[in-house]
Amino acid sequence: MKLFDVYPLNNITIERAEGSYVWDASGSRYLDLYGGHAVISIGHTHPHWVRRIEEQLHRIAFYSNSVKIPLQQQLADKLGEVSGKSDYQLFLCNSGAEANENALKLASFHTGRRKIVAFSKAFHGRTSLAVAATDNPAIVAPVNETGNIVFLPYNDEAALADWFAAHGAETAAVIIEAIQGVGGITVATDAFLQTIRPLCTKHGALLIADEVQCGYGRSGRFFCLDTAGVDADIYSMAKGMGNGFPVGGILIAPHITPKHGMLGTTFGGNQLACAAALAVLEVMEQEQLMQAADETGNWLMSELRTLPQLENVRGKGLMIGFDLPPQLKTLRSTLLTQYRIFTGEAKPAVVRLLPALNLPREVAADFLQSLRAAIAQLEASQTIPN
Repeated sequence: MKLFDVYPLNNITIERAEGSYVWDASGSRYLDLYGGHAVISIGHTHPHWVRRIEEQLHRIAFYSNSVKIPLQQQLADKLGEVSGKSDYQLFLCNSGAEANENALKLASFHTGRRKIVAFSKAFHGRTSLAVAATDNPAIVAPVNETGNIVFLPYNDEAALADWFAAHGAETAAVIIEAIQGVGGITVATDAFLQTIRPLCTKHGALLIADEVQCGYGRSGRFFCLDTAGVDADIYSMAKGMGNGFPVGGILIAPHITPKHGMLGTTFGGNQLACAAALAVLEVMEQEQLMQAADETGNWLMSELRTLPQLENVRGKGLMIGFDLPPQLKTLRSTLLTQYRIFTGEAKPAVVRLLPALNLPREVAADFLQSLRAAIAQLEASQTIPN
């Protein structure tokens, strides 16, 4: 049987990982500043995370949501404590797409409405409604197409106000990434985020914060929306939530009332997933990783801005992007193949840095040294002798 060929793969097999490093099948070490797409939040194979999962595995790995699972309440309590959202409600699922699917469905249930506002270059997942709210026609199948989603310009306060003036009574929710990841590390302005909240409140719509990639401490605050002083009605979470173990969820404001059968999942909130997610929160708290992400990220961005070849360095915390000029279009592949450094990308020419939140400062400094060397190498290769 062949694998269904939908992923462009680097010809590298990773066999071992620890902290901010991974090792391939030949024993070569790579610096991981990609984190498997922002998933590795507390470092690869963190000892506390491994121990939590191992201990749980010896007790029970899985039973469905037809019985009480005390670990779910323990996770809810710790999540409320670390996030500062202790009055919210938690629904657990398995992935970011599933989190957004449930958030959008819940908003429609709560309001009785159909229209969803999303934004240009948004990415919310690949399942039915999540992908319909994703601004990439190439991954939207005909069956996913719906007239219930409208895409407005990102960071355009006037366009949003105009939409609500004309269609506020039809709108179930606005869904937004406070930093767009797949969209190229595009950062929402505080003014834009602060415009959405009162418009939603006035017109009875819900504000959904897609924090799947930019949340869980990556911005230096637990939720990126917190940096603008704005509260969402629903927060979607995944990626860094389990540090590699599949787990997702939504935090739901107290004014939204649950009903039996409204949402459901077979594997969501299983015992192993809860153990992994609890370990992540415990490490984040013990090692003060939100503060670390803020401090290391600010330092790293300030250093990147000293490199004149890089354009538009941007981001918050350890969610950082910069644009490449044409002469550096192969920088990312050069970093991977010659300097053994994993980074992320966004089309057409954005490098994304999404490392673990406990990235050591000295390791970040090593990356900068390699980055300077790679830039110099590429510039030298294009020099034409007289």
